[in-house]
Amino acid sequence: MKELSIFVDESGDFGEFDSRAPFYILSLVLHDQKVDIKDDLTLLESEMRNIGWPDHCIHAGPIIRAEYEYKECSLHERQQIIRRLMTFTRKLDIRYKSIYVEKKKGLDEIELTGKLSRQLADLVRQNTNFFTEYDIVKVYYDNGQTQVTKILVSVFTTLLNNVKFIKVIPSDYRLFQVADLICTLKLTELKLERHILSKSEQYFFQDDRTFRKNYLKPLDKKQL
Repeated sequence: MKELSIFVDESGDFGEFDSRAPFYILSLVLHDQKVDIKDDLTLLESEMRNIGWPDHCIHAGPIIRAEYEYKECSLHERQQIIRRLMTFTRKLDIRYKSIYVEKKKGLDEIELTGKLSRQLADLVRQNTNFFTEYDIVKVYYDNGQTQVTKILVSVFTTLLNNVKFIKVIPSDYRLFQVADLICTLKLTELKLERHILSKSEQYFFQDDRTFRKNYLKPLDKKQL
């Protein structure tokens, strides 16, 4: 049995337009289960222990913004956490893809749902040969937003056979945390292109060149 795992995370919401959150993003991380990542996971757990964050569920957004448990952490300490996850991600034999919609005034929930559904469907159709190689496709999502769950179920069950949906507890899957990281990096890239980075994002990533060199470029070859 050939099995493909797809971990999905989102950035944004289906509410009214907010200039501080002008994008809705879905990121998918795809892992062929025949590719063993146990050694990579073991190394990541060891690295996280070494920097004082054992068994920690990494959530990129709050780390960058110094929120919640990261409030008292230095910039260096927060960067160390993200760098460990980046190193882990860079070494993995995975594929990923981010799709997004730029939200504008007047864009309602139905239109947003439709745009995301069409993009996701196009992604599957354009990679039909890839997806149909697998006997089973398992889609992992934390059911954080009902609309996303409906989009995933509608698109994948319409276009693929043997799809199974699994509710994720984020702390249980490092690959879900990778999807969260990729989603956050895509958001940062879009905001960078439009010169609307927040002060916390500018402080964390330092400058455009550093961000592209250390975060975007290493992942380019992994895009689906």
